[in-house]
Amino acid sequence: MPREQFAAIRAWVFDLDNTLYPPEMALFSQIELRMTDWVMSAIGVARAEADRLRKHYWREYGTTLAGLMAEHGVDPAPYLTHVHDIDLGHVTPDAALVAAIKALPGRKIVYTNGSSGYGERVLAARGLSSVIDAVYGVEHAGFRPKPERAAFEAVFALDGLDPAAAAMFEDDARNLAAPHAMGMRTVHVAPERAPGAHIHHHTRDLAGFLARLGGAHRGGAAREGNAA
Repeated sequence: MPREQFAAIRAWVFDLDNTLYPPEMALFSQIELRMTDWVMSAIGVARAEADRLRKHYWREYGTTLAGLMAEHGVDPAPYLTHVHDIDLGHVTPDAALVAAIKALPGRKIVYTNGSSGYGERVLAARGLSSVIDAVYGVEHAGFRPKPERAAFEAVFALDGLDPAAAAMFEDDARNLAAPHAMGMRTVHVAPERAPGAHIHHHTRDLAGFLARLGGAHRGGAAREGNAA
């Protein structure tokens, strides 16, 4: 991991789900069940069809919510409240991740396709609230979802963020295409690296990856580890 590739970074943008907590915590599995329930109620279809539509809207529109808004005129506010009303009792703090994010120079923000309120709850459960400067949800992008470039532009404008001096960390590879085009350094956080020139780096261990970046900024030697 060449240290110079991150030397100019002064804004660190993190996705939330399956990025700032491991997929094994399965928070999104709870959300998906509640999404399907909402689709069943809002559209009046059976569970199998609701589940199919949920996945279809996610593929076609970026989020299930975006598809529901576009095709059924769903009010986003009650939807977001319903789908994010999940149990966080098994979510544990991550001291290594907290220390690694704290050591990074500059501003640290979270940008999720969920609601900002949900994001704040998850950050609190992970012990990350004190090291994150701002949390942005889909509502801050006018309910436009990642991967739309306009969604990123809206959130970054609110934050005053300069993409040329920023890095984006995401588990969904398609959500790194727009940040890459905007001049950001991109990091895919997932068990396996996805193909694509829009992905600069990959890691399975976000805390370890960031710890090496913090070391690089302090003048320590960066190591390759599981980054590419």
